[in-house]
Amino acid sequence: MRRAISRSRSCAIGVALVWCVLVSPGLATASIADPAAFLEQTEALRTKDHSRFVERLRQVRREGPSLSTPQQWHLRYLDAWETMFEGDYSRSEAQLRDIIGHSGDVTLAAKASALLLSNLGANRRYDEAFALANHLVDDLPRIDDPLARSMVLMNLSQMFNLAGQTDLAIQYAGMMESAVPPGETLCYPFSMRAAALNNTGRLTSSSPELTKAIDACVTAGQPILANTMWLVLGDRFIDEGQPRKTLALLERIEPSIRASDYYAHLLSSQVQRARANEKLGNVEGARKAALAALAMGDDTEMNEWMRDAYGVLYRIEKGQGHASAALSYYERYVAQDKGYLDDITARDVAFELSRQHLLAQKLETERLARQNSVLRLQKALETKAVETSRLYIVLLLLFLASVVFWLLRTKRSQLRFKKLSWHDGLTGIFNRQHFMNEAERILRSLEKRTGDACLVFIDLDHFKQINDTHGHAMGDLVLKHAVAICGQQLRPGDVFGRLGGEEFGMLLVGCPGERGMLVADHIRMAIEASPVIEEGCVVSFSTSVGLAATGTCGYELQRLCREADMALYKAKRAGRNRVMADTSGSLAES
Repeated sequence: MRRAISRSRSCAIGVALVWCVLVSPGLATASIADPAAFLEQTEALRTKDHSRFVERLRQVRREGPSLSTPQQWHLRYLDAWETMFEGDYSRSEAQLRDIIGHSGDVTLAAKASALLLSNLGANRRYDEAFALANHLVDDLPRIDDPLARSMVLMNLSQMFNLAGQTDLAIQYAGMMESAVPPGETLCYPFSMRAAALNNTGRLTSSSPELTKAIDACVTAGQPILANTMWLVLGDRFIDEGQPRKTLALLERIEPSIRASDYYAHLLSSQVQRARANEKLGNVEGARKAALAALAMGDDTEMNEWMRDAYGVLYRIEKGQGHASAALSYYERYVAQDKGYLDDITARDVAFELSRQHLLAQKLETERLARQNSVLRLQKALETKAVETSRLYIVLLLLFLASVVFWLLRTKRSQLRFKKLSWHDGLTGIFNRQHFMNEAERILRSLEKRTGDACLVFIDLDHFKQINDTHGHAMGDLVLKHAVAICGQQLRPGDVFGRLGGEEFGMLLVGCPGERGMLVADHIRMAIEASPVIEEGCVVSFSTSVGLAATGTCGYELQRLCREADMALYKAKRAGRNRVMADTSGSLAES
């Protein structure tokens, strides 16, 4: 879970870096005597002085100078940048693809590709984003312009950081550092390196990488990037048990955050203030900051800041005995938690798929190369003497056998990856997405013949305490142990999957509600009676179970999930280590 949160925070850091795309100091207003120079100066103002950047674009159109074809494409690129900055991703994508496909300018196409990569990542179109990233990696040796190359390297570092490929992200940040464009500073490569290290939890408040990034960005006069790094430092203070330092830091940088009016920083600073005050026991201060953060956002947003804000409010209300309010906040907390975990999973799957696709393309290229070699060999065979023809035929057959071997290997690898994409990497059971797909398919089939089924949600009690006390390795053993016990109670036709963290789901097929309660209670008792014993350490644990039956809730998966989830929350509130069923029918507690 800690790694997932870091991954999501790194995504937010990447967004800040996207909008600070390699800019130079502001320039004085100028007439358009030289359109090419005017456009270059205008491009340098994009984020240093955005209002003047927009005014200069208007000036180009208003004065209507005669632009050459390259200058017209340059203007279209600046228009696409502004369109994306305003949030119109769809229109900016069309503009960028037009520049990439038709401008004929290698440098401009590289800049547009880097910007398109950010566009796709911001819209969570990870399959296309990683495909474009692979293409840019291949094109990188042919990009000579220092600024365009630096933009591509920065976006590649950001994209691989989103996929959890920290070593690659650091590698591209290092390439940026070794080839800083003239007039630029080390702010960007240092920030990308710090973001990648933060992704893996290897960054602390005293890490020299973080200190260097802050100093470089402050010196370069890059307030948004500097504030991004300051906020990373604030997170580290909280995680290291120094909330007072976080509050002092927020007071110092608040004027700069408000001056830049950057949404992510405004939201992040409020959430940090809420978390720090909660650590210090300042309940009112924590509540005020968390509510302020929620007022900025939207319930449809899925990010770690909204999640943390709901988490703070849930713990406050729970501590004060306000059960109804605590439940409401907890439900929103869970929705946020699942939302951004699903997004992280989508990134990982997209990256693996793009890597497999790239591998398949390379193998296909090798196959075609081998086929060409075969044709050359066949032509050579025609000119050879009879006494040597048999030898060449044998060699040819061996070569063809190797091609078939590689093709079979590739196919087997693809089938294996497809199977892995359905299963949870730790426990081996279905992952959340495949479990939901299978459950919905079975429910549709049961509805046609009015069959029975029960949806069961299982959550391990006090699992965080097990991790904190015995370590994550023991936590993994507990999860595997619980899955093994559950599997012993299930029939071949039942569906079993991990929904996320310590929560699991079961669809008991052909099982009415009363029978489902018995099965769920057998599982609960079996887990309670079977502690994990590892190297002399005995870890006992229990489960809370929520159940919803088709006989009372119908066959709609969404409703069954909602009812089972509510029943699970009731089991938690009732003291844990129990089975609760939905309240739509006559089922009760076990």
